[in-house]
Amino acid sequence: MAKKFPLPAHGFNPFADLIGVQFSRAESGASECALNVRADLLNPNHLLHGGVMYSMADTGMGGALFSCLDEGENCATVEIKMNYLKPVKDGALTCATRVIQRGKTLATLESEIRNNEQLVAIALGTYAIFKLNR
Repeated sequence: MAKKFPLPAHGFNPFADLIGVQFSRAESGASECALNVRADLLNPNHLLHGGVMYSMADTGMGGALFSCLDEGENCATVEIKMNYLKPVKDGALTCATRVIQRGKTLATLESEIRNNEQLVAIALGTYAIFKLNR
């Protein structure tokens, strides 16, 4: 049986809370999340720090994959390849993620990040799937 969203809005992922990532959907191997660009997320050139978009993709991928894991399963990032297409100065970011392939121990996911509807980054991720022994 797959894990169900919504998970608690705050406290489930403290780092996502810190940078302001909020899920609007995570089900059936797909997720959507959003983030408002803030001054404290900018780099010295007054552009959004690339790590924020990377973290948003990572969070979106985790949510998408988590939504199709069975009870007792968990996941962790193995690798993410990020292509930054355009700089971001302000506005709202959205991240749409889907599971491309889910195997027994690995999954491949893809995220598209948009700034005010314009594609600004694409990410391809590999995640490990494992059982928790508690």
